[in-house]
Amino acid sequence: MRPVFVLHEHHRPRHHFDLRLEEDGVLRSWAVPKGLPTDSRRDRLAVAVPDHDLDHAAYTDEHKEIADHGWWELVDRTERRFVFVLHGTAGSRRYALIDTGTDWLLHLTKEQP
Repeated sequence: MRPVFVLHEHHRPRHHFDLRLEEDGVLRSWAVPKGLPTDSRRDRLAVAVPDHDLDHAAYTDEHKEIADHGWWELVDRTERRFVFVLHGTAGSRRYALIDTGTDWLLHLTKEQP
């Protein structure tokens, strides 16, 4: 079975997105204030937030909706970075999450599937 991903769009308290990747039985999560990057020259801040239960992948309410969902695959992982492909409703895109030591950067890779 393929691991799921979901991109939640929050409208409160401030507009932001949460990227959630299924791994080890939970949804690892990062708050991404400006959403997923659309240009490989402009990384986006990604702040690690507590893991969520898997059933949260389908969760919505009056302040939160699902902006995209699908499955993800790991391409490469080191201690400070992992590269992955999101296979969502609008197609597939390759990203890297880079640990800066304080927060994370979300990078759209130049090489795309």
